[in-house]
Amino acid sequence: MMFSTIQQDLRAVFDRDPAARTTLEVFLTYAGFQALLAHRVAHRLWKMRLRLVGRLVSQVARWVTGVEIHPGASIGHGFFIDHGMGVVIGETAEIGDYVTLFQGVTLGGTGKEKGKRHPTLGNHVVVGSGAKVLGNIRIGDSVKIGANSVVLRSVPSNSTVTGIPGRIVKSIGGRVPEEAMDHANIPDPIAERFDAMERELIDLRKKLEND
Repeated sequence: MMFSTIQQDLRAVFDRDPAARTTLEVFLTYAGFQALLAHRVAHRLWKMRLRLVGRLVSQVARWVTGVEIHPGASIGHGFFIDHGMGVVIGETAEIGDYVTLFQGVTLGGTGKEKGKRHPTLGNHVVVGSGAKVLGNIRIGDSVKIGANSVVLRSVPSNSTVTGIPGRIVKSIGGRVPEEAMDHANIPDPIAERFDAMERELIDLRKKLEND
């Protein structure tokens, strides 16, 4: 089971990073993949109630890779961390299948509450560099979160979120396509609003000229 999951994680690297050339290169140099491998081991130890050993494995992985994943976090298959440095995933976070996180992402809590206190991400979610997703909230399937956004509320599936605090700026009817599994295609709501205002002014000018 774990071997199959690792195979899917490896395939995700080649699917989403054009710089990946060989399997050996990924194993030896990709910090995000290395951190995920360590987490697979640490999570299994955690579920076996070998909590201290699991924490030690995750701590060593943090020192080596710069990625901090609590062994209690649940991560689906096909998970990909691009560049990895500074990524933090909390203990009660739940991540679905085929999720992509870029560097500096935090899936964290908002206080000292007990129980479920970290976010749940659905399938095919993309979280841009530096984004913070905080608290016991649900991010639906095929959601794109823009770089440096701060998301504090649940987000429905097939949406795009940007800003501080995060706001839904786009909602579509289908899953995020694989070729858009990045954070360079996030819409700019301010630019879009200026474009709309410009079009309105042009329409008004034409009406005045015709009167």
